[in-house]
Amino acid sequence: MSVTERRAGAVSAALAEDRLGVPSVMFFVISAAAPLTVIGGSVTAAYAATGVTGVPLAYFLIGAILGLFAVGYVTMARYVVNAGAFYAYTARGLGRPVGVATAWVALLAYNPLQVGLYGMIGAAAQPLIDDWFGFAPPWWVIGLVAWALTGALGLMRVDVNGKVLAVLLLTEIAVILVFDIADLINPAASGYSLDVFAPSSLFVPGVGAVVAICMASFAGFEASVVFSEETKDPRRTVPIATYVALAVISGLYAVSSWAMTVPIGSDKIAETARQQSSALLFNLAGQHLGATLATIGSLLFVTSLLAALIAFHNTISRYIFALGRERVLPEAFGRTSPRTGAPINGSLTQSVIALATIVIYAVLGLDPVVQLFFTVGSFGGLGLLILLAATSISVLVFFAKNHHEENAWRARIAPGVSSVLLIVVIALVIANFDVVLGVAPDSPLRWIMPFVYVVAVGLGVIWGLALRANRPQVYANIGRGAQSAVRGTE
Repeated sequence: MSVTERRAGAVSAALAEDRLGVPSVMFFVISAAAPLTVIGGSVTAAYAATGVTGVPLAYFLIGAILGLFAVGYVTMARYVVNAGAFYAYTARGLGRPVGVATAWVALLAYNPLQVGLYGMIGAAAQPLIDDWFGFAPPWWVIGLVAWALTGALGLMRVDVNGKVLAVLLLTEIAVILVFDIADLINPAASGYSLDVFAPSSLFVPGVGAVVAICMASFAGFEASVVFSEETKDPRRTVPIATYVALAVISGLYAVSSWAMTVPIGSDKIAETARQQSSALLFNLAGQHLGATLATIGSLLFVTSLLAALIAFHNTISRYIFALGRERVLPEAFGRTSPRTGAPINGSLTQSVIALATIVIYAVLGLDPVVQLFFTVGSFGGLGLLILLAATSISVLVFFAKNHHEENAWRARIAPGVSSVLLIVVIALVIANFDVVLGVAPDSPLRWIMPFVYVVAVGLGVIWGLALRANRPQVYANIGRGAQSAVRGTE
């Protein structure tokens, strides 16, 4: 192979550099979390399903736990710059076979988180279209439109996606703030109360279910590292984007979930949430701001879902790309578009998975909200928790084995504490997984779904060991990122 060919191969196996600054990465991260979707859906679900009023406190505490996780996470980003963040970190910390297993879990977790959104966006857009045009298309038709738009953007330059998300997200946050202010200036007869922030309002029977539901609301905050190869200054951009995004997300969730109780009363919020479900947020807006602004809010709920679809699509396509570049998946997945720098085959693969899901659910007549958004999304949320815990442990082990000039807080204390806390959260989620899924306590789904991840970990480790035995050069490059593409051409 000539020098020119080797250089061309290296370039085609690399993401475009220097295209994202701090704001763009933040837009990807916060958009994946979908704040308006969480406040309109997850917050009311937490109140309704558990009857626990300490939801705002739960969001603050989970934000704090993830803040501890982020300390080691972004510190590790200084030493490992790789679009397959969880995969690369665990490979460097716990060994390459565990890294491969983590990759399998990541693909299993992120794809459900993304495809589940198609069910919700279809169901959320139906009544709006019916009001405006006098007919309601099937949810899957709307889902296919969103799929086409998401897939098209996934093939474009990453900074183009960032600009689209900027518009959608800033509008979304603006309407959340307007709704919150309207709630706060219209208190119930009982007046203002901060009892929802008291520990006694959270640490009651049902706290495990609250933690499980609220934890899923943060899905996507960790994506900052996934875009590190495309940032202008990874050592600066990744930490700032991660911390600011996490602060914005947890603050919005906590304040908005409290504001929702103000016009109703904390003693009545659970029952009201059960009666009105996800319509509660927009019903309150209609009472305080009028039907027009409530409709605008409903429209932005749909665009919030679209923003999350775009953000998750970009994250998943980069994971697939990272695995293809290192030949853990077929090498064809590790190629980028010469024109846009987008991970073209990874993007197309994710689009195919999403299309197949929409078609299967449409043909079988399955419920797009309950059976696609909540059930499939909850499965993905559990996988994300497993990834967070494994990565936190990996950071701890990495710095124990490699003596870098990092202080004890970054290298040992924060990763150690977050590892313990995340394991506790996983135990709470699994113990209350029936509530998260909305199924009966004796439903086999509550155990089958977690077991799927056990199988994925086992198969991933076996595949990693097979690579070590049969393809040692590929095995040696696991977790090396862009360096593996160049080395693989030698």
